[in-house]
Amino acid sequence: MKLEDFLTQNRVAYQPMSHSPVYTSQALAAADHTSGHCVAKPVVVRGDTGFTMCVLPASSHLNVTRVGQVLRDEHLRLATEAELSNICPDCELGAEPPIGPMFGLRTLMDESLHDEEYLVFQAGSHTRSVKVRREDYERLANPTMDAIAYR
Repeated sequence: MKLEDFLTQNRVAYQPMSHSPVYTSQALAAADHTSGHCVAKPVVVRGDTGFTMCVLPASSHLNVTRVGQVLRDEHLRLATEAELSNICPDCELGAEPPIGPMFGLRTLMDESLHDEEYLVFQAGSHTRSVKVRREDYERLANPTMDAIAYR
């Protein structure tokens, strides 16, 4: 399913944005002229409990040890490109929207994003992104929140 369809079906207002191709969340922040603190970067991990979409600010790094503690999973690793292609078949690799339920995944969100009014993230393409209210994002993603990122 395409992100815009998912947002429309769930009655979430969003601002679509088009830009030149970007391949990192920090580059997305620059292209959209926004702070990396409010750009939501997805990182999918896999462990004994399955796949989880971790969401953190573009300006941060994932604390895999902490994610393992939160999920109570000692065998955590980053998902492979092949696994991501299977999980998110309608998305360009590396441009997945950070909404786990769209892909049948649970979502774990860094608590620092909860302070933002809006979130910006890629819309399944390296040339498209969206801006949504953070509270609408949380309603859709139903994330577990914890301190899972560091700078």
